[in-house]
Order: sequence, then structure tokens, then C-alpha cells
Amino acid sequence: MPSPVFSAAHTAAPDKLALPQHIPLAAALRDGLLESVHYGSGIALAADGSVAAAAGDPLTPFYPRSALKPLQAVAMVRAGLELPADLLALAAASHSGAAVHRDGALRILELHGLATTDLENSTDLPYGTTEREDWLRNGGRATRITQNCSGKHAAMAATCAINGWPVQGYLDPSHPLQQLVARTVIDLTGEEPAGVSTDGCGTPLFALTLQGMARAFGRIAQAAARHDGDLDPTNAEAAVGLAMQQHPHMVAGEGRDVTELMRLLPGAVAKDGFEGVQLVGLADGSAVAVKISDGGDRARMPATVRLLEALGVDTEPLGEIATAPVLGGGHQVGLLLATDFLNTTQSTPDNEAL
Repeated sequence: MPSPVFSAAHTAAPDKLALPQHIPLAAALRDGLLESVHYGSGIALAADGSVAAAAGDPLTPFYPRSALKPLQAVAMVRAGLELPADLLALAAASHSGAAVHRDGALRILELHGLATTDLENSTDLPYGTTEREDWLRNGGRATRITQNCSGKHAAMAATCAINGWPVQGYLDPSHPLQQLVARTVIDLTGEEPAGVSTDGCGTPLFALTLQGMARAFGRIAQAAARHDGDLDPTNAEAAVGLAMQQHPHMVAGEGRDVTELMRLLPGAVAKDGFEGVQLVGLADGSAVAVKISDGGDRARMPATVRLLEALGVDTEPLGEIATAPVLGGGHQVGLLLATDFLNTTQSTPDNEAL
């Protein structure tokens, strides 16, 4: 596996950028006038794995960022990690940094005889706006526990302790844990990564396609549906999927659209990622994946809901997250919404490629 530590040749600006063929997925209207357009790509896979709908360039490799966390959690469960469902959901989370999240990460460490000094993630303030303001108001500072990936890192350290692997250096791509994660990513997505980098929290990060990531989320959600009611699912995909469904507030937090989507859409397994990434797997094995080209966050969910419609999902309950108000003087003067990208002639890639 290539090292994510890059030389100057990797970090220097290339002479020419190969740009994906993204298309308009969402637009902001202000008093009826088009103000902004967000380009991107997306795909919807049917339960049998066939392409139900596609837009833009869903086969161009991209970095899933934190949307990779459920796959990393599956790898850890395969390695023997056993956690209560709420803490397993936290292992797959980009949490807001509320007390329940901070305490959960600490609990994972305590259960395995570990301490915060064993964590190797970056430090940060709580991700959630309210949580961050409350933390600062009480004199808090940036820590590893408040960083949004602390649940995953606590679980990674715990997995190492369980297996007798070195806890120190668990982020190194040559570490047994990260080697297992890499194999699990290949297994779940059905594809070899096009590249490897380092995520913001320090973990190895794989370049994959939207199609591959959708395939992985479909597998996780379908496994959860098949084991529903089993208090101790032996299947790692089922364990992770059920944990996320049962404790959506641990995956993100109150007021976060990913948490709301899983509450409003029973059987869904959803995870967002920085730079405009969204994945949703459904109980029948179907799934959608979205990447917003500009890396912004606000167009991610409108495009996702539009792709869910293509799968025949009743999206009426998702109305609150399918659009967002555009404000002027504190009053709504417009709307952010998905474009009609599934009915454009440029929205379907070459069928042979897919």
C-alpha cells in the first residue's frame, strides 16, 4: 500500500488539471433569479447493483473523506472489536462534539484500558456550532476528544489493543489495522483504490468512485436489514449498519441533516464527508452517492434526495432537508434546490463504462 506521506512532487501544482465532467446538481434562487449553481456528480444503484440513474462523472475517482468511516468501522468489527451499539455508531461518526459524543469516545478508551494520550488524531474544537460555542464559553480548547473523528480513533486504538497490535503508530498505512482497513475497502467497494492520501484527522484515505462507494453502502444497509432484530449480529456490516440506524444522533448530532435523514427514512444508512460528499444505503441494497464539485456543504442533501427519488423512495418526509431557504434581511426570499439533472441529456454517462 503506498504511503500517504507525499513528496514535493505530489504536493506541487500540476501543469494541467484533468477536470471531471460534473454537471449542475443544485441551484440557489433569490427572488426568482438564479444566483448560484453547484456542479457535481451522482449515482443511484438499484438493489441488484445496476445503475438506476447517474449524473455527471460518477466513475472519476474522488476522496470520500469521512464517508469512508462506516467501511473503516466494518474492518474494526471484523478484527474483533465489540462495542455497545451507541459506541459502535460513534466509531463511524463525524460527531458534533456534544457531551454524549465526548463521553462516548472516552468510554471506548476506558473499556480497553486506554487513555486520551493513545489517540493520534488531530486536535479541533467541536464541529457543531452550538456545541462549539458552549465548549468555548466554558473555557474549552481544541482537543483530540472534541475533534469530530475521536470516536473512530478511539475505536482504532481499541482494535489494536484487542489484537495485540501496537497502539502507537496505528495510523501508519503499513500498520496491521490499516492494512485490514485497505482490504475491507476493496472488498466492500469491489474496486482497487485509484490513489491513497491522508485525511484531515490523519488516517489513510482512499480515492474511489461514486459507484464503488454506493455499492459499499448498499451492502451495509442490506446486511442490517437482514439481521434486524438480532441483538448480537455476527456480520460486521450488519453490526455497523444497525448501530448507525439505532443511534443516528451518535453518527452526527442534533440538527445535522445526516441524523435527520436516518430518523426520517427507516432502513437507511447515511454518512456525509467533507468537500461535499454524501452516501446513503437502503435496506434492499440500493444506494446513492453524491460529490459536489466545489466542496461546499449546502448542495449535498438536495442532490441526494433527488437521487433517492430516482430509486422510487417516497421523499416527502425529507422535505425539510431536500431544500434550504435563501434569506434576505432575515426573511426567506428564495430557495436552494436540486436541479432537474436526471432529465438532462448530459446526465447519463456511457452505459458501457458503467
